[in-house]
Amino acid sequence: MNGTVDPMVAQADSEFLMHTYGRLPVEFVSGRGATLTDSRGQNYLDFLGGIGAVSLGHCHPAIVAALQNQAAKLWQVGNYYYVQNRNELACDVAELLSYTTDAEGHVTGSTGSAWKVFFANSGAEANEGAIKIARKWGEKTLGGATGIITAQRSFHGRTLATLSATGQAAFHRTFLPMPAGFDAVPLNDLGALRQMIEHPTKLLGAGPCAVMLECVQGEGGVWPATTEYLQGVQELCRQHGLMLIVDEVQTGFYRCGAPFCYQLAGIEPDIVSMAKGIGGGFPMGAVAGRGEAGELLQPGDHGSTFGGNALASAVGRATVETLVNDDIGEHVIQVGQHLAEGLERLPHVVEVRGHGLLRGAQLDSPVASEAVDLGLERGLVLNHIGDSILRFLPPLVVSQKQVDQMLQTLEEILVDLAG
Repeated sequence: MNGTVDPMVAQADSEFLMHTYGRLPVEFVSGRGATLTDSRGQNYLDFLGGIGAVSLGHCHPAIVAALQNQAAKLWQVGNYYYVQNRNELACDVAELLSYTTDAEGHVTGSTGSAWKVFFANSGAEANEGAIKIARKWGEKTLGGATGIITAQRSFHGRTLATLSATGQAAFHRTFLPMPAGFDAVPLNDLGALRQMIEHPTKLLGAGPCAVMLECVQGEGGVWPATTEYLQGVQELCRQHGLMLIVDEVQTGFYRCGAPFCYQLAGIEPDIVSMAKGIGGGFPMGAVAGRGEAGELLQPGDHGSTFGGNALASAVGRATVETLVNDDIGEHVIQVGQHLAEGLERLPHVVEVRGHGLLRGAQLDSPVASEAVDLGLERGLVLNHIGDSILRFLPPLVVSQKQVDQMLQTLEEILVDLAG
């Protein structure tokens, strides 16, 4: 494809940065809402949203103001001290975690459950914290059980422990041996999960202490867990005294319409990991524990130099409170349904999966990568998973008109590729 990036920029990138990403030939320099602008002044509709992190869109005024104000006051002091906005943000997150919703995501009430939050810097760190909480639960109540059952096609991060939790062997091969204590079963198969709990494999060591899953497997291809499955998993965990961990790194903070995706199924996990949308694009993550799970980690058990620092707390608080005050959830429900219906009408799309503004379009031929390349040439930022799935993660403020513009261009792209 024709590039728009300065050749000198591309050369420096190639020479001095590790080649851990396949770089697309564009350099974005500014953005507003769901629109990005490159170094040559070309505008793009953004349907990747910083891989789901830019929840309120690029340069939202509330986030910009919070960041500018805090940057002029204080950045980092460490977690030995109280930090302005951190407690308030934890309270906001705890409240969101306690909401109940209907199957579409409309808030219906609150469980009143007590949640406690630990702030980190990324989704992988949040999941590391979740794993440590679960293992301490196993040590305390399950005779030293350390195993965590995950789902095939899952993705939980790129640290060694979270890679081991990830149910995709392709991510493991280069970094063997993987840390012990994880094994995966097919998503939406309660029988397989029950068998693993009652007859654990050697990979699970002394036995399972937790089940860890995503309500929608975003990196795995946008595969949702069914309501019946999630409810069944919760029941199995309670029967066997296991912690239920839900990874909401990609699905949390109204991405799927509800404050958190698990609320669509009417369940209440013990541990929730989160990142991406909590900071509106600012690096931030968190793990939360409900009830006893929130009390397990004690001084010396866990830590993070930058987690919940003054900058992150100010930005996170501005992001979360704006998401709530602007009723973003209702907007996501409506625009997300419009996006799904539009994708279903496109040629060569055989299935649309997901919730809210996390959608996957299954194509009838392996042209997803080519569609992303053509999209960039025509002013669209798209994303593919594998060779036949397009994933859509636009900023939550994307308008119905912008969705229609994207759909029109994508239809032309898919027709051209089929021809």
